[in-house]
Amino acid sequence: MTRVASGARDLRPDDIQGDVDGGQALPSPALVVLIGPSSAGKSTWAEANFKPGEVLSTDDFRAYFGAGPEDQTVGTEAFALLDDLLAARLAKGLTTVVDTLGLDPKRRAAYIQLAHTNDVSCLAIGFDTTSAVCHERNADKQFPLTKAVLNRQLKQWRSTLDTLGDEGFDLVVVNPGPTRRVPKTLAIKPQLAPDDKPSTLAFDLVISNFDFGPSSSATTMAPTLTTMAQAAEEAGFRALWLMDHFRQIPQVGRAWDPMLEPYTTLAYLAAATETLRLGTLVTNVEHRNVGLLAKIVATLDILSGGRAECGLGAGWFSAEQEAFGYPVNSDRVRLDTLEEAAQALPILWGPGSKSFSGVHVNIPEALAYPRPIQDPVPLLLGGGGERRTLRIAAQHASACNFVGTDPTVVAHKIDVVRQHCADVDRHPDDLVITTLNPLIHATSGRELHSLIDSLRPASRSADAYAAANQAATTDEHAARFQHLAELGVGRVCVALTGNSGPERIEAFADVIERFQSS
Repeated sequence: MTRVASGARDLRPDDIQGDVDGGQALPSPALVVLIGPSSAGKSTWAEANFKPGEVLSTDDFRAYFGAGPEDQTVGTEAFALLDDLLAARLAKGLTTVVDTLGLDPKRRAAYIQLAHTNDVSCLAIGFDTTSAVCHERNADKQFPLTKAVLNRQLKQWRSTLDTLGDEGFDLVVVNPGPTRRVPKTLAIKPQLAPDDKPSTLAFDLVISNFDFGPSSSATTMAPTLTTMAQAAEEAGFRALWLMDHFRQIPQVGRAWDPMLEPYTTLAYLAAATETLRLGTLVTNVEHRNVGLLAKIVATLDILSGGRAECGLGAGWFSAEQEAFGYPVNSDRVRLDTLEEAAQALPILWGPGSKSFSGVHVNIPEALAYPRPIQDPVPLLLGGGGERRTLRIAAQHASACNFVGTDPTVVAHKIDVVRQHCADVDRHPDDLVITTLNPLIHATSGRELHSLIDSLRPASRSADAYAAANQAATTDEHAARFQHLAELGVGRVCVALTGNSGPERIEAFADVIERFQSS
């Protein structure tokens, strides 16, 4: 396969990886523009790599308006229908293949603009088939083109090939082989080389869903969680985090889906594990009295042998607050409470009986014994708010956590955090950057496609679901995490979409292994 350098916006041809199981990985969703003379193999390739509804062919549309697919008198109608369908599909973020000659530069420019307007990658797929083969195939058709017409197309293709790399396509591929798709945020770095392993990147597991499949029940939940936690420990995960919610959040499932109280669950898992660190990502600062929270975390630390971590956040789920009788306070009040709690917790974990007096948090006598084993318990601040949350983290926390699906956003957040550290005279390396990464992982492209189809709702395209859930293979995830490590991320908190037991956790060990020191 030959790649032509492109004038890419945010993707580079050399950054798109291949996968021997599923073919070359292409960023998706995408507008795929096929370019080449008649009989070059465009339709055959499209049929082999895309679903019928994804391919828009002017030959097919000519049959709607004229005597058949070879009727050249109805080209205007055929292209008008193609344009309408293309605009409608791209507006919904659906991968679409334009199967025409693709030799009109004005049309190519319009395709690029339309794709980018809809935040969809635009890919040029060229077919540099020899003149002899094109003429041979053309001669076998029921209604062949004249030799003169085909020769003109071949000549036009030659000149087109020279300009494709400068037209603004996100990727140009000539003479493609089998392909498969990955979210474009994953198609950013080459495969992680054996001698280029970041040794400082650690992985934590986030369990956000307690629905473990059709056979799951209240009586099977405890042994299933034990197996999952032990599988995480064996796979090389550093820590296990639970959400601090009393009902399921809409990003994960339905309100009535099973949800366990996190600290009770963490205490249970402490007895089932030996090395796995345990915490919440993150505790809503308004769910518990801060003094009680300090006591809960200290108890977890003692009973786990010094493995507790305290995740803390300002909270956001107002429907949950209302349902359980908690006040729904303003953002400012919640952030002020978060800052005071971050100041008070180390005092409660420390020696003596000092007091803490704030606007929202007041502890007259911070007497809490036995003290935790760790001095102090690591405090992680969750949230990406640039003005307050990340500043509080820079001042008071040992780690911060925000969503890590978009590397551009991650890079910006890290810059903000480092500036906050500088403002409070703290070395930025003293604050561990962690990211939350919901994802689907598979060991092969074939397995990945099967997982996506089994998990996605009928109303959502495979591309959209894959993009929303960062669906990728081991190589692609390793490459993306390498990029995050290079940006300054120290830990990745992985939430496995569709997790129904230990199998997916065990499989993720293949990714973790890439980042372990030899």
